[in-house]
Amino acid sequence: MSTIGSFEGFQPVSLKQEGEDPPSETEHLSVEEEDPGNGQMPRQISRQSSEIKATLYPNPYHKLYISRTYFVTRPGAIETAMEDLKGHISEVAGETIQGFWLLTQIDHWNNEKERILLVTDKTLFICKYDFIMLSCVQRQQIPLSAIHRICLGKFAFPKMSLDKRPGEGIRIYWGSSEEQSLLSRWNPWSTEVPYATFTEHPMIYTSEKFLKICKLTGFMSKLVPAIQNAQKNSRGSGREKELTVLTQPILIETYTGLMSFIGNRNKLGYSLARGSIGF
Repeated sequence: MSTIGSFEGFQPVSLKQEGEDPPSETEHLSVEEEDPGNGQMPRQISRQSSEIKATLYPNPYHKLYISRTYFVTRPGAIETAMEDLKGHISEVAGETIQGFWLLTQIDHWNNEKERILLVTDKTLFICKYDFIMLSCVQRQQIPLSAIHRICLGKFAFPKMSLDKRPGEGIRIYWGSSEEQSLLSRWNPWSTEVPYATFTEHPMIYTSEKFLKICKLTGFMSKLVPAIQNAQKNSRGSGREKELTVLTQPILIETYTGLMSFIGNRNKLGYSLARGSIGF
């Protein structure tokens, strides 16, 4: 009879427990082997792990080629925009700029739009800047004394909405939403909406420079005192509304959202490199 249990040529191995991570590509195993003729196992298995270094900038989870598709990240683009807008506002409005931010505006149809915001002593400027042609193509001026409410919170949608977005943002009111006409409410290109909604730009974590100008908390820390000072210095008679800052969900009343679904997935609201066309 053959004896079961005596398997010459097989070597015992160590089994890895479930939940243990496999060795990384930078880890090496060095084995000190004995003479294969003596039948002994290797005496030592040592693991040398490489030193791991982590840095916040650039974001290790952000692929570099994705950030390069945004023209705002191209060398000198954001600096050129800042100089252009500062010079234009100083010449037209004669006001001193207190801060400069790059944010994403979300309109009442849930469409994302890349915007530059500037705060002066009296005005909030919302600018559409073309980072491809390096020129300002649209500018909206909102008197700080007219802003009466700011809401901070997560985005909320109707229960039957098919196009929802995660995340948080802020909404700035300078008029009453109840006074908004039905036509402007259902017109995706309406400019008569009495509020503006913003969230952080997708490129916020690509560098320390963008973290500074894309963060909502930094924007709020400048906007709120500027509004309070403008209201205090306002000499308009009969002013009743003071600034109120609330923490509550931000409702976006979209249901089917086909336009925003297509536009946001393809980043149509950003100055973006979209590949070559032709042969």
